[in-house]
Amino acid sequence: MASLGNYTADRGHSTILRREKCDAYLLIHLETVLGEGFRTFLYFLGLAYCFIGLSAITARFFRSMESVVKHSRTVETIDPLTNTKIVKNEKVWNYTIADITLLAFGTSFPQISLATIDAIQNVGNLYAGGLGPGTLVGSAAFDLFPIHAVCVVVPKAGELKKISDIGVWLVELFWSFWAYIWLYIILEVWTPNVVTLWESLLTVLQFGLLLIHAYAQDKRWPYLSLPIERDERPVEWVPVEVVKYSPLNKVHDRHSEASQVGEEENSGIVDIFSIHSGEGTGHFYQNLADGDITESSTSNSGNIIPEESDIVSIWKHQFVDALMLESAESQKLNNIYLRVARIFWQSLLLPWKFLFAFVPPYQIAHGWIAFICSLMFISGIAYIVTKLTDLISCVTGINPYVIAFTALASGTSWPDLVASKIAAERQLTADSAIANITCSNSVNIYIGIGVPWLIDTLYNYIAYREPLRIDNAEGLSFSLLVFFSTSVACIGVLVFRRLTIGAELGGPRVWAWVTCIFFMLLWLIFVVLSSLRVSGII
Repeated sequence: MASLGNYTADRGHSTILRREKCDAYLLIHLETVLGEGFRTFLYFLGLAYCFIGLSAITARFFRSMESVVKHSRTVETIDPLTNTKIVKNEKVWNYTIADITLLAFGTSFPQISLATIDAIQNVGNLYAGGLGPGTLVGSAAFDLFPIHAVCVVVPKAGELKKISDIGVWLVELFWSFWAYIWLYIILEVWTPNVVTLWESLLTVLQFGLLLIHAYAQDKRWPYLSLPIERDERPVEWVPVEVVKYSPLNKVHDRHSEASQVGEEENSGIVDIFSIHSGEGTGHFYQNLADGDITESSTSNSGNIIPEESDIVSIWKHQFVDALMLESAESQKLNNIYLRVARIFWQSLLLPWKFLFAFVPPYQIAHGWIAFICSLMFISGIAYIVTKLTDLISCVTGINPYVIAFTALASGTSWPDLVASKIAAERQLTADSAIANITCSNSVNIYIGIGVPWLIDTLYNYIAYREPLRIDNAEGLSFSLLVFFSTSVACIGVLVFRRLTIGAELGGPRVWAWVTCIFFMLLWLIFVVLSSLRVSGII
């Protein structure tokens, strides 16, 4: 893959479009002899296909994260009154910390990894790399507006999903807004247009303060938490699933059942584009308990020790399911056109499904191996998305910052969209769906910008005794001001919905779609104004 570093907009260039020959390419040099229009079409087609892949792997990522969060441990205590031993199960993960670290950090991993790689490649340069504030400010806008817009209409008609712990949400919201206020202070107030070593270090450390403050609010620590009572929330992070069983190979016992659906279909988790039926009929594989397959699982029915062949069977059927173009349910359809459409769609998904079948089943090691492998796939696809958006900017001549605010921001934030959509579908409350949005914005700044800045500023300080310079900081500062203004309107609507219909997500279908359209309008306002500003038109 050719480096796109040779394509950079002239500093201070004040137009949206730039007409120069683009010699960069994605795979082979032959791409450069194609017409610009045809190249742009191919790159946009590749971008859309990457979005499909990100949707599919994020669904698997979310499933593995559920397994991680469900992990519990046995705790034995002595009752001081009766002197008897009490055995109970406690969750290993605090749900608030899980939302910030596993969910928000995981879905923001593409931005973090790409920005860090970009910073390492940029070491020794006095100017910050291209995957800096521009992309992450655009990602923040995409997180806040389009993702909220999707989550509002995801619940069924009339279904209401509200935030159960307003106190935690307010803490997360504060640190989300403060992250961008802090970014504005760095760019415009303390050291305009440059970033120092101490500023980057303080940026990273504030992520730790977010974790401490959110945990303190969840536990209602005195002096560190808001005196706001939480509503009753479910014991489980996700609702308990009802799985349908049927015999497999006509063998049935109390330790082995056969599930009628594949991993994603069984859980109701599918990619955002999929044609899905809640009934679901499909392939058979051994169904295991949610616990780790490497250890015994204790339940009311006794100890269940899964056999080693169970996990092999599950993994094998991941590949079988990936290669199937038509399910049993699809074969029952009378409409031939719908069947052909489904087969065509499954054909498009087949390469992604086969590739992601290599991700180990989430029953291994409490889901951690599948979680890490999913993150690796997400980052790999996001890297390709970055290269494609760079090429689109190069071929079309569109200002790189405009690309950063739009295609690149939406591409790297696509896992956030899919994860929040799944959370809004599967969970009984709106806590995780909305927390993923607000916390992802915090993670983008404190880690996604803080770590790359820390790498570059530390090297520049040691080698040159010079700070890191930011290109077009004035345009980014204007974008931050637009983001603050539109985000106040977005949060105001969420508060209004809570006060009127009693929930942030769902509700009457008409009002849900009105809210969705309003959020998308706010995003368009941000994109248009920011693009015109960084291009020097306004």
